[in-house]
Amino acid sequence: MILIYRKYIKRLLDILLSFFALIVLSPVLILLIIIGAIAMRGNPFFTQLRPGKNEKIFKMIKFRSMNSKKDGSGELLPDEIRLTKYGRLLRASSLDELPELFNILKGDMSIVGPRPLLVQYLPLYNEFQKRRHEVRPGLTGLAQVNGRNATTWEERFKFDIEYVENVSFTRDFKIICATAVKVFRRDGISQIEIFKGN
Repeated sequence: MILIYRKYIKRLLDILLSFFALIVLSPVLILLIIIGAIAMRGNPFFTQLRPGKNEKIFKMIKFRSMNSKKDGSGELLPDEIRLTKYGRLLRASSLDELPELFNILKGDMSIVGPRPLLVQYLPLYNEFQKRRHEVRPGLTGLAQVNGRNATTWEERFKFDIEYVENVSFTRDFKIICATAVKVFRRDGISQIEIFKGN
């Protein structure tokens, strides 16, 4: 049954739940698109290449939380300076992640799985760490409900591989519920999260 869930049911649930969420949250998405376009003075979306299942590269979409201000030499200012008040609100509430529902619907991501990290990290993984790409990356994951930024990278990778080796409906359900609680309480959220990007 676990194998059937992993191969077929999990993807079906991703499609159904992300489609339902996009419909229900469409008023919020539209509002954030309008506010974001005003606050960011242009495109409210941020896209970045991330590795997915089997290290296939895809374009992850989020709401922008940082502006594009540059210094005198044309280089982007540090993240903590470019992060706007609006961006802090988005991150604190995790609303910046909502556009990733389109990535889930498309098949690039899953609702639950290891968080997709930056492409430039790929050459740095050892064989154990590479196993995190055996499944689709997730909107949330086991590492995110077990300390999030309070954990070390080594601990996060261990949580990722533990999830890869034990994918099940029960575990996914528990992770989704734990994520909802953490988002509501704003647990484990720092101002700048390395895996979040812009």
